[in-house]
Amino acid sequence: MINSIDFSTWDDLLQRYVDAEGRVNYRRWKAEVADVLSAWLATLADVDLAAVTDADARLALWLNAYNAIAISQVLEVYPIASIRPKILGIPNWLAFLDFFTRSNSIIGGKKYSLNQIEHAILRPEFAEPRIHFALVCAALGCPLLRRGAYFPESVRAQLEADTSSFIRNPDKVRYDSAKKTLYLSKIFEWYGEDFVQAAGSVAKYVGGYLGPEVAVDDEWAIVFLPYDWSLNQVEI
Repeated sequence: MINSIDFSTWDDLLQRYVDAEGRVNYRRWKAEVADVLSAWLATLADVDLAAVTDADARLALWLNAYNAIAISQVLEVYPIASIRPKILGIPNWLAFLDFFTRSNSIIGGKKYSLNQIEHAILRPEFAEPRIHFALVCAALGCPLLRRGAYFPESVRAQLEADTSSFIRNPDKVRYDSAKKTLYLSKIFEWYGEDFVQAAGSVAKYVGGYLGPEVAVDDEWAIVFLPYDWSLNQVEI
C-alpha cells in the first residue's frame, strides 16, 4: 500500500485542460490524454487510507478524487450536452442517477461512488460546508472547476477562495437589498443543514461572504435559482 499521494498528475491535467473561467476542454482532453487521468485514478487504489491521518491530507485526497472521478466519467461518454441526458426529450433519470451512484472507482482497496465520497466521507468526517463550493459534478450549475489540484498544505485556503468566488458570482448568488431577497443556487437548498450548522442560518452564511455593506439577516426572503445541468465545457 502507498502512504503518500502524488497529486501532480491531476494538477497538471487541470492546468492544461481547464481555462481561467473554470471551463473544461473535454474535446482536447479526450483526444490527447484521456488515459492519463484513468491511470492516475488507478493509483489511488493502492493508497493506505489508514496511514493518511492528517485531516488536511485526507480532505485534499477526497476532494481531488471526487472531481477526478466526475471528469473521468464525462470523458468516457463525451461528447454530451448535459450530465442529465434526455431520450426523445424525456430526462434519462437512470443515466443521471448512475453518474452519482456507480461504484467503479477504487480508493484504498474499496469501491466508491461520487455519492459515497460526498455523503459518507466528506460531509460527516469534516463538517466543512465549503466543500460544496469545491465538489464539481461537471454541470454549469456546479462550482466552476479549479484550475489545479487541492494540496494538503493549502486546501483550507483554497476552499475559502472557492467559497468567496462562488458566493460573489451573480450566476450563483444574487441579492436585492430593496426587497431584502437573496437569490441562491440550489446548493444552498440541498445542503442547507450544513450551512445552518456552520452559521446558524443559510442567510447568515451567505451574508458573511457578501459583507456588512449588504446587511443580510434572517428576515430576508430566499429564492432558489434554477440549476443548470448543461455540461461545463469550453465553447467549441
